[in-house]
Amino acid sequence: MRSNIAQGELFSDSLLTEIKEKFYHVDFDPIQNKKRIFFDNSGGAFRLKAAIDRFKQLDELPDCPEHGNKTATWLMDIQKEGYKSIETMLNFDTGSIVTSYTASMVMFDMVRVVMENIPGGNVVTTMLEHPSAYDAMVFYAEKNGKELRVAKTNPLTGGVDVEDITKLIDEDTCLLSFMYASNVSGALLDEEKIVEQARKIKPDLYIVADAVQHAPHGVIDVTKVPVDGLNFAPYKFFGPRGFGVGYVSERLSKLPHNKLIAKPQDCWQLGSPAPAHFAALNEVVNYVCWIGEQFNASESRRALFVEGMERIKLHERALMNAMLDGTKNIQGLRYIEGVHAYLDYKDLTKKDFIMAIGFDNIEYKKAVEMYEELGIIAFERLLSSPYSSRMLESFDLKGAIRVSPIHCHNLQDIEDFLKATKVLCNS
Repeated sequence: MRSNIAQGELFSDSLLTEIKEKFYHVDFDPIQNKKRIFFDNSGGAFRLKAAIDRFKQLDELPDCPEHGNKTATWLMDIQKEGYKSIETMLNFDTGSIVTSYTASMVMFDMVRVVMENIPGGNVVTTMLEHPSAYDAMVFYAEKNGKELRVAKTNPLTGGVDVEDITKLIDEDTCLLSFMYASNVSGALLDEEKIVEQARKIKPDLYIVADAVQHAPHGVIDVTKVPVDGLNFAPYKFFGPRGFGVGYVSERLSKLPHNKLIAKPQDCWQLGSPAPAHFAALNEVVNYVCWIGEQFNASESRRALFVEGMERIKLHERALMNAMLDGTKNIQGLRYIEGVHAYLDYKDLTKKDFIMAIGFDNIEYKKAVEMYEELGIIAFERLLSSPYSSRMLESFDLKGAIRVSPIHCHNLQDIEDFLKATKVLCNS
């Protein structure tokens, strides 16, 4: 499959109809009791019906999965299946799985353990990081007396150039932390080259990666990109909230960390995870594999998962291309007077589907409110927000409206958004 088709490739109408039916509330807000287009999937994501229903079914049960009765054993089997699903998603066969309440807690844990146990006078990260990763690096660098080095962003691509990261690394670097994709610009970092070049400078360098934003949009391969730690958030990948998942390499897994004394040294699960969360994750992987089966006859679960994620990526890229360049029915963002697509890098194979936009004559928060009046949900990123200011300042932006559709959407949704954008420009 040509996964790098420049303008993407849409799902067929029939397949997209089936896809939409598998999710809750794609076109309708049951609280406001009205139709809407939800373009804030970087803040959350549509919920897969099978994942939510399965979660509810298991969470109703009182049994403890670590006990020996039959239902408890059944729950533990589902939890073990969940471990295999995570291995399928990330493609690793050594190392350990980390679970916590949130992906942010997973990231803080991984960063802390490396900083506390690995010698080195400096650590490296980027200006683009989500606060859960950036703040962890700041906090533990200060606590452990290490210099924090921060790679600048590239305002043309919306990402961070590999050389701007690697030039900060030396033999005294303890840890490198970077993200797979920006949750402001959608820009993809070249994770394979970052790891390869960083380890040329220091072969035993510890590297952790934030995959929270990228996981629902593209393939992750720990075997191909051998980081020491990685996290993702199931609630952004069509599942329920209250669960953060990570991977740690074999060497990181054995460093001193919080654990029960009776557990093995490489165990990073503190306490008893809820089998319902693993059951929901199983359904998410089943769903992606189901998409893969529409295009690939492989019997390998990993191959089907990769196929499914590549098809998701292609559909989203085609929608992104339509949003930027327009359709036969309407102009795209690049051509509508009065609105700007910020960080508009022309090579869409280097982006996940996130748009940062702004209007000439409408303040960002006001524009988000106006979009909602027209039935479209987006989100404002402002300099006044501690979650956004560092990234925006690096791009010399005062703010942005983040528009983040996913693969459940169709061309009509994009056209309706563009029509609403024209209304705002003319208001």
